[in-house]
Amino acid sequence: MRHISGAICLALALTGLLQAADLYKAERLKRFNEAKFGMFIHWGPYSVASVEASWPIMRPGKWGISEAEYRTLPQRFNPVRFNAKEWVRLAKAAGQRYMVFTAKHHDGFCIFDTQYTDYKITNTPYGKDILAQLAEAAKAEGMPLGVYYSPPDLNHPGYRHTSKPSSTNWEGEPQRPEWPLYLDYMELQLRELLTRYGDVFVVWFDGLGNEQKYAGARFHDLIRSIQPMALINNRIGPIGDFVTPEQRLPAGIPRKGSVVGTIEPDDKGLSATPPRPEDFQPWETNMTINQTWAYNKNDLRYKSTTQLIRALIDAASKGGNFLLNVGPTAEGIIQPEFEERLRAMGKWLALNGEAIYGTTYGPLQGLPYGRMTAKGKTLYLHVFDMPPDSIEITGLHAKVTSIRALNGNIAVKFRQIGDKLVMPVAGIQPDPHATVLALSTR
Repeated sequence: MRHISGAICLALALTGLLQAADLYKAERLKRFNEAKFGMFIHWGPYSVASVEASWPIMRPGKWGISEAEYRTLPQRFNPVRFNAKEWVRLAKAAGQRYMVFTAKHHDGFCIFDTQYTDYKITNTPYGKDILAQLAEAAKAEGMPLGVYYSPPDLNHPGYRHTSKPSSTNWEGEPQRPEWPLYLDYMELQLRELLTRYGDVFVVWFDGLGNEQKYAGARFHDLIRSIQPMALINNRIGPIGDFVTPEQRLPAGIPRKGSVVGTIEPDDKGLSATPPRPEDFQPWETNMTINQTWAYNKNDLRYKSTTQLIRALIDAASKGGNFLLNVGPTAEGIIQPEFEERLRAMGKWLALNGEAIYGTTYGPLQGLPYGRMTAKGKTLYLHVFDMPPDSIEITGLHAKVTSIRALNGNIAVKFRQIGDKLVMPVAGIQPDPHATVLALSTR
């Protein structure tokens, strides 16, 4: 009888754990979907040389810097103009609802005060824990903060033979007996990040392929045990909470089980029509404002505000999030070209944010003149190119009861016959970035 009771108690306990895990997952994804738009920050000593993060020592040749010189950059890193509050307030002004900061990139330099390596921010002329300052400012402003943590670490002797050039073995050497020690090092640092810097919105891994070597389930379990509300992306092996196409927007809506290439556009199994909610694969694209992640004074190929707003809309129309990167200067300043675009995006979102935050993919995809998002019984039509006479939609099966333009909250005339909806453009004030019409349905 005791054996049966014990088995029943164990079953109940396991059931309770599974229910709690499901609840946490639902709440994590709800918070992720509500946020929709975030700020990515790539920053470290590499900004001193105005080169990309880590890649100059992984694939040298075009950066004009040797590995030996790259390794000395922390000795010159002194961002005396860094102001964490200003960064967080800029993100808020841009309408961004979470931030993701590079705690450690592939080069192994830690921009937090870890106990487990000397290759860190507190051993630079600056000498202070930057992540701690950012976490404090984010908490004060109510801004969720996540951490980017690179599983590759070109500075750690357990990850690779550090006596060799990084370009020869930057993918790591898991066949060496030191590899388990490196995984232990990862766990020690992740414990620091999860216990010393407050609530973590997301742990954003970047495994650079062949990610099974990192024993990702181990670190998923670690994160879930310490911060069950922290999201985890898909770049350490297991699928995680969301997938991460990079520098691009997928051609369709990701479904569970579809292949969404991280960098290369090799998407397979995407849906051209809205999937059932239970079949949808949450996702987030990460994108730069110019062409590089880190600060680069020579990279002047900036995307326009219109391009960025429409990329955000496109992501939302397919159910995704938009993580937009900035690379601050060596002094700690977010350059004015970035700030100008971010503030302009914030102004657009101040009028049209209800059509982005907390929305999901719209019932109509591939519209020739714009995109559609949805929230409950309201559909949001984002018009990129205003037709000369009227906006026409076919294939809409919901009954529309009213339409309003969000810029000015102005009622819009319409007529609906069957699945065809026609809206005369007279009286609609076009927005140069995107004009949003809210369609109430029943």
